[in-house]
Amino acid sequence: MSEELNFIYDEAEEHMQKSIQHLEHELKSIRAGKASPQMLSTVTVDYYGTQTPLSQVANVGVQDARTLTIQPWEKNLLHVIEKAIMEANIGFNPMNNGEKIIINVPPLTEERRKELVKKAKDEAEIARVSIRNIRKDANNDIKKMEKEKEISEDESKMAHDKIQELTDKYIKEVEKHLEKKEKDIMTV
Repeated sequence: MSEELNFIYDEAEEHMQKSIQHLEHELKSIRAGKASPQMLSTVTVDYYGTQTPLSQVANVGVQDARTLTIQPWEKNLLHVIEKAIMEANIGFNPMNNGEKIIINVPPLTEERRKELVKKAKDEAEIARVSIRNIRKDANNDIKKMEKEKEISEDESKMAHDKIQELTDKYIKEVEKHLEKKEKDIMTV
């Protein structure tokens, strides 16, 4: 395979890996049954006029399977953090005991579990579309090279096949992540 084809292949693979990483990040923010610090990953706090991720102004821990604790590094942030969690609209009711914030994670109802599975499926579909678009771009680059006589028809066919194998590999990875997340969500 020519250097240009290797570049196209490597670039496609790199972009597909980024699609998987994005999917993993998005799936972490969808809560399953257990309490997890990632549940609060989207919460930002007004820290001296700057929107700052919660994890940069407090320790977020898991007390037990249904309880999160937030220990701010500065006591004056307790009310600010509590307000930020309520404004994030993620379905938690924080309790401030003057020392730390405690969040009891309510058990998921069957209806809520189905909503979360739907959300996970939507994220997986976004990842699949992204991977297919990367394939399309790579295939267009290969066709352009063939048209400009930079590569032969045989090399073009081999390159298209290689890109398709790569696409299949990453689509399977999306399915694995989705299956695992669905199982986590539906496990009571």
